[in-house]
Amino acid sequence: MEITRDNSSGALSLIVKGRIDGYWADHLAKELAEVLREGVHQVRLDMADVKYMSSAGIGTLVEFYKQFKAIQGSFAVINASAQVRRLLNLTKIDALLIFDSIQSMPAAAAASRLVESAGVKFEVHDIAPGATLKCSTVGDASLLAGGRFREADCHTISVPPSTFAIGLGAFGNDFSDCRSRFGEFLAVAGAAAYQPTDGTNVPDYMIAAETFVPELQVLYCAIGEGRFRHVARFEASKEAGAVRLNDLIHAGIELAGSDTIGVVIAAETAGLLGVSLLRSPASERAGDGETSPLPFPAVREWLSYSAERAHKRSLALVAGIAAKTDSLKNAGRLLSMLRPLAPAPSPVGHFHAAAFSYRPLKRGALDLHATAAMLFESEDLQSVMHLLFDTRGISGLGESEFVRGACWVGPISEITERG
Repeated sequence: MEITRDNSSGALSLIVKGRIDGYWADHLAKELAEVLREGVHQVRLDMADVKYMSSAGIGTLVEFYKQFKAIQGSFAVINASAQVRRLLNLTKIDALLIFDSIQSMPAAAAASRLVESAGVKFEVHDIAPGATLKCSTVGDASLLAGGRFREADCHTISVPPSTFAIGLGAFGNDFSDCRSRFGEFLAVAGAAAYQPTDGTNVPDYMIAAETFVPELQVLYCAIGEGRFRHVARFEASKEAGAVRLNDLIHAGIELAGSDTIGVVIAAETAGLLGVSLLRSPASERAGDGETSPLPFPAVREWLSYSAERAHKRSLALVAGIAAKTDSLKNAGRLLSMLRPLAPAPSPVGHFHAAAFSYRPLKRGALDLHATAAMLFESEDLQSVMHLLFDTRGISGLGESEFVRGACWVGPISEITERG
């Protein structure tokens, strides 16, 4: 079988020649999967020169029809040979797949505007004009420096669908139950995930359902509550190849028109750069002077650091808060959570990421709750990490990068402390 590409029309055409049997159906599936990864949403399969197709081929066509439909794209057969048309007709799927039989195509995307920032083009949807976020902090992040967390520093929080949150926490009943497991967590739109530090290295998660709302025991965290004002779709240019986290934050600050913003990102990764705790900073060994998490060389025993960008070509859910450095006079305890995202005068921030197995995202203005639910319910959660910027000069790896995705942004109008 031979497959060639034709981009002369608005949709990508794949010209298929030969037989689509059990062996070549797998080859076709790999080509279509690669097309999806490239961000293509409209595909036409030219099958004029396909003389034979088995049930394996039909299964491949139906599977990718469903995948393209799920992302509000389109997938159809054009110029079907007599043999292909007869087979699709007998199996009652010609109305779904043959282009001249399709009665309606996916509706056009909702109204949007194009914005360019830091060399990246964004398709911006204003989903809640005028909306703002409220930020509250729980606990004291500065205690991490000495590993000085004790029972009095543990707080119970709930994360309903109206919130997002990041910090150090664990699922459990109380401090003693979680003491050896506290690690990085994030919560978005009713779904929460954390990276245990008990040696299992298997992230855990909970999803809100009916009247159930996930709860965590936390040492410290920042919580954002309210509606995001914008969702911005983005895609790296072929020349750049990737969009940096810092570019997304700069664009978010411009879009929100605020010096302090809350951000959630769902995107295909070019690589994540970050750290995760190997041990709980509330364990009995923490804070004894010699095993404090942050000072060198003990830090090597406490932190798992990305020696290179991890989770390439995966899908990541990222949540966090960013601010311009000159706007933090009244930030309170939030200030101890914020770190430089790039060399000055870049913004400071704090971001956690949950890495998942890959799946393409829908076009247009994505719903955050549906996107988060899709990831946690349908994909494999691989890890949770704190994203950082590697400042080690020439040998530094820089920051996390993304290929394409969506970024929800809202201005933070209020910062308070809960405890």
